[in-house]
Amino acid sequence: MSEVVYGGGESLELDALAVYSHPDDAELTCAGTLLKLKSLGRRTGVVDVTRGEMGTRGTPEQRFEEAREAASIMRLDVRVNLEQPDGHVFVTDEARTALVRVIRSYKPKVILTAHWDDPHPDHAATARLVREAARLASMRRYDESEGQGSVPMPALAHAAYSRLVAPSFIVDISEFVEEKLSAILAHRSQFYDPKSKEPVTRISEQGFLQQLEARWRYAGSLINVAAGEAYYVREALNVADPVELLTRPMNIYS
Repeated sequence: MSEVVYGGGESLELDALAVYSHPDDAELTCAGTLLKLKSLGRRTGVVDVTRGEMGTRGTPEQRFEEAREAASIMRLDVRVNLEQPDGHVFVTDEARTALVRVIRSYKPKVILTAHWDDPHPDHAATARLVREAARLASMRRYDESEGQGSVPMPALAHAAYSRLVAPSFIVDISEFVEEKLSAILAHRSQFYDPKSKEPVTRISEQGFLQQLEARWRYAGSLINVAAGEAYYVREALNVADPVELLTRPMNIYS
């Protein structure tokens, strides 16, 4: 079962689709990239795998409305919630089928998602779920009952968040940092609020967003820009023109 939080119908084809576990994960991880893609005329979307109902702060209803507001800030074409159980994300056939149907509906060329070594179990499971569903979506005889038909397998890029994961590429998000922060802060139930009476969590601590921004600044420094979002691609990248690729400005100290 999936619920459309924001955006257009199933005939819309996307250039990039971000698939993350909880309603604020895409904002925290790849909102700058999604905003940049929109500025380039690309169609973008987000899939939230769960409603975030296990979260210490906020309610699923609050988080739904926050996700809708953040989607507007990021100018998404669509945002979908798979309504899988928060805290219990597993690579089940039900979850795979739900995501396959979304992939077939929106036909993304690229999927952005978490890394399989992420310490949060839901995030790690989502990365594996994406890899399996992306492949199954290309298999004609999988889930034939919906009559959607197979689609080409999208390219997959995983957030390179851990210091142990060397990025395959970094996206310059320097012009989009403020909008990224606005999209994150749309999830106001989850982040620092001196008036809140709810329990303090890691992400609601006062300095959390400053620490997060320092990560974007560090990633940006690796490519000589103000801020960046880093990704890891497991597959070998197919480069048509290595001269064009390698003569871009590079930071020799990175």
